[in-house]
Amino acid sequence: MDEKVNIRWVEETDSTQDEVRRHIPEYDNLSVTAAEFQTAGRGQRGNTWLARKGENLTFSMLIKFGGDDFPPLKAADQFLITKAATIGVAGYLEGKGINCSIKWPNDIYIRDKKICGMLIENVLEGEYLAYSIVGIGLNVNQREFPPQLMNPTSMSVVNGQTYDTHEEMDILAGKLASAFQRALGSGSSTPEVDKEYERRLYRKDEFHEFTICRDCSLLEGRIIGVTPGGLVQIINRKGELFQFAFKEISYII
Repeated sequence: MDEKVNIRWVEETDSTQDEVRRHIPEYDNLSVTAAEFQTAGRGQRGNTWLARKGENLTFSMLIKFGGDDFPPLKAADQFLITKAATIGVAGYLEGKGINCSIKWPNDIYIRDKKICGMLIENVLEGEYLAYSIVGIGLNVNQREFPPQLMNPTSMSVVNGQTYDTHEEMDILAGKLASAFQRALGSGSSTPEVDKEYERRLYRKDEFHEFTICRDCSLLEGRIIGVTPGGLVQIINRKGELFQFAFKEISYII
């Protein structure tokens, strides 16, 4: 049974990340702020999140550490938050009959098209996390997208259905809360969480070309896994192992 989550809907805000940040002291752990529309929604790499008003789910969930819910989490283990968030969204989509994969580190893909992106912001106190704000944008009912988006898709495009976004927000928030409870309850990673994340990895164990960002050179290899710190591991055809952090390598799709 998934957990019941406190969800605060707003008609419009600059970004749900900023909205949560403004209310951290009074928000309960795992509470959610969801917006019908964001005027300054943000994605990874400083990108703007482009979503039509009322058609998709754009929201942020607050995670607090060191209290009754979650034990302290070391900064070195913060990639566990990414694992839990992507597992939660993937589990929700699979419950809707939509097969998906996790494009390292935290995009959700349907075949070669992006359906969900995340922005996870962690705030440290010494060597531990004080709190995290997990921002998620999931394409739900939108069927037409701006031309600058290279490969978008949505739940509605995939299966032709139209969804009640408020009802789906309740379900998705529950899936995420359950995933975070399983992953973060012990204060460290578990083999089960690691396996769940890696078995869903996009293009895992397949040879593909990647671009190394520092010099735009090409690397042909296959993803074999991700380190506890979040480095993607790629082996080339010679059997040589490479490890890359976020923004050090990009997919060619």
